Amino acid sequence: MGTLSNKIDFAVVLSVKNANPNGDPLNGNRPRETYEGLGEISDVCIKRKIRNRLLDMGQPIFVQSDDRRVDGFKSLRERADACTELKKAETAKDKDAFAKAACTAWMDVRSFGQVFAFKGSDVSVGVRGPVSVHPAFSIEPIDAVSIQITKSVNSVTGDKKSSDTMGMKHRVPFGVYTFFGSISCQLAEKTGFTDEDAELIHQALRSLFENDSSAARPDGSMEVYKVIWWKHNCKTGQYSSAKVHRSLNVLPRDGGDPRDVTGYAVTADALDGLQPEIEDGI
Repeated sequence: MGTLSNKIDFAVVLSVKNANPNGDPLNGNRPRETYEGLGEISDVCIKRKIRNRLLDMGQPIFVQSDDRRVDGFKSLRERADACTELKKAETAKDKDAFAKAACTAWMDVRSFGQVFAFKGSDVSVGVRGPVSVHPAFSIEPIDAVSIQITKSVNSVTGDKKSSDTMGMKHRVPFGVYTFFGSISCQLAEKTGFTDEDAELIHQALRSLFENDSSAARPDGSMEVYKVIWWKHNCKTGQYSSAKVHRSLNVLPRDGGDPRDVTGYAVTADALDGLQPEIEDGI
């Protein structure tokens, strides 16, 4: 199985309706915003969702969240120590063999990269992955709404706080967000990332919010509207990623409902020899 044969650029257009897409812990968990008022979803948050979808597809994932782990390991160190080839490379202090073993064992490592630097280990290894993901930003400024909520019962017996203790909950009434990414053939050769891996990433993007519901993001409140997939005809790419990403247009339709994602038209400017696939989310 060969490594990735063509450079890939991609974009995702998604909608948020009465949900908190990514709370900011430094701002009372309010939806993230830029200084210009645009909504933001961090690249770390997006990669977490991609990992979760790959895990749902049965792919081996190194960075599993506690609420989604499937192998019983309680830390990254435990998961790494359970990999025989990784332990052999660590004992031999062979960083190249360590990186190769990690990329072979886990898809997210060969996709996004990973830093292996555990306390007490004599080996510190950094793997640079071929898949890069940008933060998502809303097309227009968002108007976050905050409401007060109350508890109906004390957490513990004898708690001095009454059962009507106040709290806050935040949501974005409506927003259309876009994020971009790319997959590098040169870095894919180093990690062993294949065309089949790229297709799994593609499918994960189309179903990004499946099995992702929570109190902050109820089922149906976040939707992948369109996935745009540019496959170049060579390893280095026919155009720079910046130029490809800039060719995407997400604009309100004439007469469309501005509070519904279908009220936005998604098109891509023509680039000679590079035709994007524009698909609906699942």
